[in-house]
Amino acid sequence: MDRYAIEQLYEWKNKAKRKPLILQGARQVGKTWLMKHFAEEAFTQSVYINFESETQLTKVFEQDFDIQRILFEIELAMGVHVDENTLLLFDEIQEAKRGVTALKYFQENAPQIPVIAAGSLLGIATHQSSSFPVGKVDFLSIYPLSFPEFLKAIGKGGFVEAIRQRKWEMLAPFHSELQNLLRQYFFVGGMPEVVQSFIEERNIQTVRELQRNILAAYDRDFSKHAPIDEVPRIRMVWQSISGQLAKENKKFIYGFLKEGARAKNFELAIEWLKDAGLIYKVNRTKKGLLPLAAYEDFASFKVFMLDVGLLCAMSNIPPQTLLQGNSIFTDFKGAMTEQYVFQQLAQNGNRSIYYWSADSSQGEIDFLVQDGERIMPIEVKAEENLQAKSLRIFVEKNPALHGIRLSMSPYREQSWMTNYPLYAVSSIDPTN
Repeated sequence: MDRYAIEQLYEWKNKAKRKPLILQGARQVGKTWLMKHFAEEAFTQSVYINFESETQLTKVFEQDFDIQRILFEIELAMGVHVDENTLLLFDEIQEAKRGVTALKYFQENAPQIPVIAAGSLLGIATHQSSSFPVGKVDFLSIYPLSFPEFLKAIGKGGFVEAIRQRKWEMLAPFHSELQNLLRQYFFVGGMPEVVQSFIEERNIQTVRELQRNILAAYDRDFSKHAPIDEVPRIRMVWQSISGQLAKENKKFIYGFLKEGARAKNFELAIEWLKDAGLIYKVNRTKKGLLPLAAYEDFASFKVFMLDVGLLCAMSNIPPQTLLQGNSIFTDFKGAMTEQYVFQQLAQNGNRSIYYWSADSSQGEIDFLVQDGERIMPIEVKAEENLQAKSLRIFVEKNPALHGIRLSMSPYREQSWMTNYPLYAVSSIDPTN
């Protein structure tokens, strides 16, 4: 698969002052495949160590952080001489005691040795670590396939370039086809194993089975890795996400979990899921002014899953209902569309994503995005409904901003707002 993260890995490789790189992301988003594929493509030699299976090496960092000794033990165990042309791949590094801390000493004492580390629950391990190598490592977030990556994977890559170049007249005859491809992506999502199965078999039942297997694996992680007292609350939060997003007001409501629920009872559960890369929090911001973080309201937030296909599977939406654009699930259509848009926006790591709502609760902007020095108010429509009352009012109160509406309608420009088709989220131009 053509993953955009490969380009970022090359940028990391070519840095003048390269640091060990940590790949962040949930289980099964393709971190291991990316590491190995990049190693084959960009290096003459690599050493791959999975500390979950290579148990003899899990204690290699315990004695001390003498990098020469560590490299010697790795060479003995793996039968390969390690030098500056060898890429070290440390997978499931959280299973090696003090493994994350050791990355600091690779950076300080052997900067010529390229190192990439990853782990299914590395976010939790690093969050809990008291000796995390702050400033000594680089990070790269890995997500499920974006819609453009999905299009390339299924052989529709020509659309990707046309969307990127904003060739709207050229795309116009294919508008319906792109809508159908978008519905396919809503169902399949971007988990690499699921996408590969869809490419090879085109069997929607197999797709759904694989998605359920992934959800089951996440559930097993709750019991295996989370604090035992938090597991029931983690499951409650996790299982509530589809319902939370289906509400007209998608703000996360603790009372939706159970009657009388309070933030203090569920904050740890939410943070665990966030550290595991399974959910994302989008906080409210009170104003549309730079910087948005200065007006952040930490008490009000939305929660999104890592993948729209998994959200579809968790919600048990019948495949035909979604793929045929059936109106039966009208209430949930908005939830899936907003989940999809968030995924596409989040893949640009330079963006800060919030939402805005009035203090009076009269009016809401689905996403308020800061991209460099520009702020983009974005309203999301699941179909071709072109009413954008809240967006218009917000832009009128903030005349320096230009509104963006995402809908199933084709591209069109107005003085105060631009409508992008939902399949073209990747082409949003912050300077417009």
